[in-house]
Amino acid sequence: MRRFTTLLLFLSLAATTAFGGGYQVGLHSMRNIGMGLIGTSLSYDASSLFYNPGGASFVKEKWSFSGGVSLLMARTTFQPANVMEQAHLEHQLNTPLFFYAAFKPTANLSIGIAVNTPYGNGLSWGESWKGRYLIQDLSFKAFTFQPTISYKIKNIIGIGVGLVYAYGTVDMNKAIPLQDATGDGKLNVNGSTGSFGFNAGIMIHPDKGWSIGIDYRSKIEMSVKGAAATFTVPQSLSSNFPASNKVDVMLPLPANLDLGVSYDFGKKNQWMIGVNFCYVFWSTYDSLVFDFETKTPAVNRTATPALYRDQLIIRVGSQYKINDMITLRLGGYFDPTPVLTDYLNPQTPSANQYGMTCGISVSPVKGLSIDAAFLYILGTQRTGSFSPDNFAGTYNTAVYSPGIGLTYNF
Repeated sequence: MRRFTTLLLFLSLAATTAFGGGYQVGLHSMRNIGMGLIGTSLSYDASSLFYNPGGASFVKEKWSFSGGVSLLMARTTFQPANVMEQAHLEHQLNTPLFFYAAFKPTANLSIGIAVNTPYGNGLSWGESWKGRYLIQDLSFKAFTFQPTISYKIKNIIGIGVGLVYAYGTVDMNKAIPLQDATGDGKLNVNGSTGSFGFNAGIMIHPDKGWSIGIDYRSKIEMSVKGAAATFTVPQSLSSNFPASNKVDVMLPLPANLDLGVSYDFGKKNQWMIGVNFCYVFWSTYDSLVFDFETKTPAVNRTATPALYRDQLIIRVGSQYKINDMITLRLGGYFDPTPVLTDYLNPQTPSANQYGMTCGISVSPVKGLSIDAAFLYILGTQRTGSFSPDNFAGTYNTAVYSPGIGLTYNF
């Protein structure tokens, strides 16, 4: 019997922000998406609440609001080892969104709230594909809420911290290799969880035009308690697979440490360039452990190694302000996979990925900006196997994400 640890590997997706080398991309501001996600050293609007709370106090206006939505579209194919047939992953159209509101009661103090959907995906490989015993379909959604406070000192240093609450739901189906006249057995897992973390940052303006940002988003321990596990198997085996069971899972969402440097130069700061280094502490996810409430010889407490590796994401970006109405943006990044070749699986078909971005802002009236951005992620072809189940093949993935938002500062 296959070990049932594989059926909850999908939860590793919740340890990331949708898509990238480890399925991590920050779709949290149209302006920053257009610049390759280099927002750690920038403080144009309330999106600093997420990218670097220390920068929120540098927003010039008393009030700042920003919101937007992206359309997340993906294409993934799988070619099994030594087999000509090819499987196509059907991704649901996902719409990650964000909303920020910041208020400055004094010239140096800023308070605000950030609402994001950094986790969320829906996918289906179909009921009869070769890897159906690992995954058939998956849907998960999550929201984070971050009340934040930020304070600047002498227009040189800004410090900020936010309390993060993450809440998510998941629904997953997979086949079980126990056949009867109606076909394979099935398992459905449905559950929800919530947990706390924090986001802290520092922004420094050491000289005219220069900005340096450091941001740390903490690890969050996501504990799924009592998720519903529903088995459908032949009647003769039902004693080993209770129809209605419960399962507990503990997963760490890895911490992120970001360092960003940017420089504004030219007349009226028309041109800006920046670079960002994001270190993701993936190694905190070394194994997946879960425990069924009702135990049998076939369903028990198990653990499967994940052995993720820490990785460094490098991002670059720029913007050019043509005039008071139009601003153009361009950026890119490299996001290396944290997944070892022997643990590559169809729940997270992760490969080294290259992101290319562009964007535009149009300001029809003072303070109001209509922001649009486009992200294209090219995933390199990757061949590997999931060694616990000896499931090998080659994956190809590409992601497209247009988005639009509004920013209003006054």
